[in-house]
Amino acid sequence: MNDVTKLIHITPAELDQLVGDNDELFSLLVVAEAVLTSPLQGRATAVTDAPMQRVRLETAYGHVLLSDRVTVDDGVVILDRAAREAAQHGLAHQLRSIEGIQRTIQGEIRLPLPRRPGSNRVSVKQQVITDEQWQHACTIWDYHQMHHDLSRCDVAIGLGSHDLGVARAAVDLHRAGWFPLLVFSGATSTTTAARFPRGEAVHYREHALDLGMSEEAILLEPNATNTGQNIALSRQVLADAGIRPGSVLLISKPYMERRAYATARKVWPEVQVVCASEPLELDDYVSSIGDPKLVIDMLVGDLQRVIEYPKLGYAIEQPVPGEVHDAYQGLLRAGFDSRLLTP
Repeated sequence: MNDVTKLIHITPAELDQLVGDNDELFSLLVVAEAVLTSPLQGRATAVTDAPMQRVRLETAYGHVLLSDRVTVDDGVVILDRAAREAAQHGLAHQLRSIEGIQRTIQGEIRLPLPRRPGSNRVSVKQQVITDEQWQHACTIWDYHQMHHDLSRCDVAIGLGSHDLGVARAAVDLHRAGWFPLLVFSGATSTTTAARFPRGEAVHYREHALDLGMSEEAILLEPNATNTGQNIALSRQVLADAGIRPGSVLLISKPYMERRAYATARKVWPEVQVVCASEPLELDDYVSSIGDPKLVIDMLVGDLQRVIEYPKLGYAIEQPVPGEVHDAYQGLLRAGFDSRLLTP
């Protein structure tokens, strides 16, 4: 029995336990169950044969599971699966709805950040994040961003990652007239293969098209597996199209701006580089990801790369202020180290 058709067999007591006093989720589940068991469908499972119905019903079921802390992890898995299927079948409206649910639920359930006066710590999945550690993270977050003034560039490069915010930022920047042509660059990695099975650049392009960007404004570079390749292979794609830009707008995750800049200055020193990203504060970005510990680990890991990559010839050196170095060491001592380079 799959997750969707479980709805047919749910008992009143189970329904009560799942939704409690949440009338909105109760209505959603009842409608989903009614659709599944409608005699007009001939048989209950027939309705799940269509991608649209499957996505809608899995969204409903995942939404219900997310309402209870006991089943929240199952809800995340089901919603992720629904999002992948919506993306695969070009169901843009459903995908946006799912992403909206994920952002809302993650904000309510998975992000108890230390905001109230007198509160000095927060527990997230048994990881204690103190106010001091949060301030360290904010210091590193600010350092990672280049704070460049926007200027019109000949082309832009959207650097592939797990974050669809790169595609959204690219669309907004193109709409505002900051560049005429964009290269989305990126294959897949161990952290993006499930989310973007056809490749980061391909999914970015599809998302940008859904948001109204024209096909003529987008070139595709689907093979890069690291930032240096993002830059070098995008340069080759542009050259193959007869384009030799004098300026490039690099669009990345917010905390990747500095590493992207340092890499581009090493790999492509002839061009003027301007960096941009989705305009988010750290707490907003954490809300979009839903896991504060993971985000802080990623901030620490990227800072290590900013420090170490010049020694390996991958990037130019960047000055690291004392307060940033102190924040880095403090978070390392506290165990925020899952994204460090392996020896």
